[in-house]
Amino acid sequence: MTASPIAMVCTFVLATVPIVSLAQPLSEQTSGFPSRALKIVVPLSAGGPTDTLARIIAQPLSRRLGQPVVIENRPGAGGNIGAEVVAKAPADGYTLFLGTSGPLSINSSLYGKLNYDPIKDFSPISSIASAPFVIAANPLLPVHNIAQLIEAARHAPGKLNAGSVTGSAAQLATELFKSAAQIEIAHIPYKGAAPATNDLIAGQIDLSFASTPGVLPQIRAGKLQALAVTSPQRLNQLPEVPTVAESGFPGFEASVWYGLVAPASTPQKIIQRLSIELSAVLKDKSVLEQLTNNYFIPTRSTPEQFANFIKSETGKWGAIVRSKGLKAE
Repeated sequence: MTASPIAMVCTFVLATVPIVSLAQPLSEQTSGFPSRALKIVVPLSAGGPTDTLARIIAQPLSRRLGQPVVIENRPGAGGNIGAEVVAKAPADGYTLFLGTSGPLSINSSLYGKLNYDPIKDFSPISSIASAPFVIAANPLLPVHNIAQLIEAARHAPGKLNAGSVTGSAAQLATELFKSAAQIEIAHIPYKGAAPATNDLIAGQIDLSFASTPGVLPQIRAGKLQALAVTSPQRLNQLPEVPTVAESGFPGFEASVWYGLVAPASTPQKIIQRLSIELSAVLKDKSVLEQLTNNYFIPTRSTPEQFANFIKSETGKWGAIVRSKGLKAE
């Protein structure tokens, strides 16, 4: 039976933030903020794409704010542990969350109960980046394209497995592909993308829907093979690798997105200060070069635009999760 096309569009392009003149004494507007170090909580393991992104922006943000910006990794539960830490932190602008589409939009419908509300418990600051997925496989796996993958999965339902962070966009993209292709692939849960990629290289798992920053270097080095990409068009970095859409599933598209938020009730003057400084960081040529070199697609937004986007994504993901009857393990 022919699988129905599935459109899963998670990427977004948000309008450029209007930049207030940085010659203006912003510190006077925010009552001396910041006067000490800030912390960015990353809800995934060190070494993965989200951690890499946080470290790219931390140093230039620190220079603009005049205070250290420290990265704290709090992996687990699909990003929920890190999200809860920040949701319950003091609303003073010193504890921030580099969230992804998982904890900020998917998990509220995927998990039976959360100890935080992604809409009510955070004050959005700005989007930062997005990245499509690569369906990556261990080189020893005897499949080299989507057709062969589907054939192998149908020959032995449930024998093949794919690793991803529980509750992440990667897991949901995997589930949607399984539904579209009418195949069964076992899910292997991980606390971060980096451990999943390491196990994929080692042959401990068969497949992974991995974001481009996490696997393109390994693919180029021959440590992994790419079966397809989930972007609308082929990637410039992998021009020989077809999209899922052109492999028999028109309209299939998936990406993970990243953004910075603070605890709810953080004073608006602080949110605006952080938004202005982060926007300036994301306009810096060296930062943009690092993002591009790490296979991210840079994005920027105002706090209001990012808030509206999170609400829209939460509703969209909720509808998809309910329609597929998906639940976190």
